[in-house]
Amino acid sequence: MTFVVGLTGGISSGKTTVAELFHQHFAIDIVDADVIAREVVAIGTTGLTAITEHFGHNILNDDGTLNRARLREIIFADADEKSWLNQLLHPMIRQKMQTALTHTTSPYALLVIPLLVENQLQSMADRILVVDVDESIQIQRTMARDGITYPHAQSILSAQATRAERLAVADDVIHNSTENHQLLPQITELHQKYLAMSGRNL
Repeated sequence: MTFVVGLTGGISSGKTTVAELFHQHFAIDIVDADVIAREVVAIGTTGLTAITEHFGHNILNDDGTLNRARLREIIFADADEKSWLNQLLHPMIRQKMQTALTHTTSPYALLVIPLLVENQLQSMADRILVVDVDESIQIQRTMARDGITYPHAQSILSAQATRAERLAVADDVIHNSTENHQLLPQITELHQKYLAMSGRNL
């Protein structure tokens, strides 16, 4: 069995940057929940068929792809619809993540799940790595990246697990409130730790 490190963090915490550094410098395989979440609703999937039957064809773009913005608006405003969608997609996503993990070949794998804490998916990983950032920095980065207002960024943040809730499940923490050049020493140290834990200290 592959040793799995679950990587999580709030919006604009730098999860993608951290995962890419593990991959670039140490050739660690990455399984990304966000990528898989898009795959299970691609054209021709049972996921997209079920969503179209439930919400109607106006949930699609002109090219037949899922209109994510429209879907987000619906589930943001209706807890029952959000629950229905989660019950449909979460088992599909989880199954696909597990399958992807069986095909990894690096000494350990990174399982990147932004909503790991919210969806209580800690059991999918042997170890939980949290990318931790000051909330004020998350808001600044989100506003800059997405071109949104402070209240909008604040509402996205408040819909996620709190910083304290994520840190409560963390086995390891990467601090990313400073510039990116501070990341690699932390990642290198963790890489050595995970190699030893995986029994593949090459």
